[in-house]
Amino acid sequence: MKKLEHKQKILTISLFAGIPALLLLSFFTFVGIRAYNFSKLYYAEPLSAEQQLNLNQELHLKYAAQYEPLKPLPYTLAQPNLNIFAESAILIDVSNGNVIYEKNADRVIPPASMTKLFAMYIVDEEVSKGNLSYDQVIPLPEESWACNMPPHSSLMFLGEGQIVTLNELLLGLSVASGNDAAYALAYTISGSMEAFIERMNKVCVDLGLTHTHFEEASGYSENNTTTAREMAAFCRVYLSEHPESLEKFHAVREFTYPKKRNMAPGDTYGPQDFSNGFPRHITMGITQKNTNPLLDLIEGCDGLKTGYIDESGYNLALTAKRNGTRFLSVTLKGPGKTTKEGQQGRIHDGTELMSFAFQSFADFTRLDDVKSYFVKVYNAKEKAINLVPAYIPEAVCVPFVSGNSIAENLQNVIVDVELPEYIDGEITETEEYGCIKITVGNYLLETIPLVADRSIQKAGFITRLADRVICPK
Repeated sequence: MKKLEHKQKILTISLFAGIPALLLLSFFTFVGIRAYNFSKLYYAEPLSAEQQLNLNQELHLKYAAQYEPLKPLPYTLAQPNLNIFAESAILIDVSNGNVIYEKNADRVIPPASMTKLFAMYIVDEEVSKGNLSYDQVIPLPEESWACNMPPHSSLMFLGEGQIVTLNELLLGLSVASGNDAAYALAYTISGSMEAFIERMNKVCVDLGLTHTHFEEASGYSENNTTTAREMAAFCRVYLSEHPESLEKFHAVREFTYPKKRNMAPGDTYGPQDFSNGFPRHITMGITQKNTNPLLDLIEGCDGLKTGYIDESGYNLALTAKRNGTRFLSVTLKGPGKTTKEGQQGRIHDGTELMSFAFQSFADFTRLDDVKSYFVKVYNAKEKAINLVPAYIPEAVCVPFVSGNSIAENLQNVIVDVELPEYIDGEITETEEYGCIKITVGNYLLETIPLVADRSIQKAGFITRLADRVICPK
């Protein structure tokens, strides 16, 4: 009996002595398995569609300034001493919205015929939605006939019964700056000028243009208002959403209308006498050159729109592209007592701004390293995470500070990715854990945060204990 009790005692002691050893063995087995899993870990689990949508929304809110149509350069440069005649001006890099020059850019001035860009934007939207087509024949309401336009209006010479396509109306709007074309489009889209103006003003509200407002669609009214900054912001949106409009409409050098195919049934194509005003039926083809005087004077110029009424002075939205870099300028209230003087002012200011832009800046687009990066996570309920760029610029505006040429300067741009070896503990979605720095010479051009694509809770005690063993120090 005593021997049996002794054996049971030894067995009990052995059992209790073995439990810690078993626990220790289990723990180190867990450590080994976890270490092995970490060694074979090369990616984080992808986000669900809902998680990705939430992340995008959070980033858009947190880094809202990066999604604005216009923003200052992310580095400091001295303001250039440019001799600009216009009272108000702005110059931007279209790819990223960086403002590289401005002069009284928030002064409120009538846009004049630059108003027509908003009409074109709305028409292009309708075409994109499939509600209209460019080859569609558009009925001409009486309000759109040239004979019913206000005095001194720019015209494409619409008349009663003419057969005109949407494409021709847009050419008449962009090349000849026809007020009659603006009226025809307004009635086609909305049924009345009043309803179309509501649509134009809604575009302004949607884009956050607080100083841009319209009372009619052609730009004839001095009560239409804008600023150089807001017009540039709108033009950037317009060009990004409808880039085809440049070649299709704004870069066209001249436009002849009406042609024989546009004649109303029964009309005879031939010369007319306009000395006593415009008749209801216009049957003589009239060729007009594009109102933009810089299309053939500035390399790469392919738009955009002029404007003039007495209250606005000589306005111009101008854009040009060279070697993949596009700039856009807006000048308002340019001087001139005559059309010739006004055009000379536009040519001077446009040349001054574009020469400065292309001699001083270029776009860096080799941004393959601006992407998401996989990083291991210790002491947390998940083992890995993706660090994603808070935003991805289309291009970085690089000042000419290094090398013998703009091209050589771009070759000297360095993209440096700063990543942690690992992340320890709890993680918060959109919190910054790394960054991408873009430099040229001594200039830090841009720092793009790398942020967590998800939140991860801290791990339990045993997992944290295991990670103390395997976590790199």
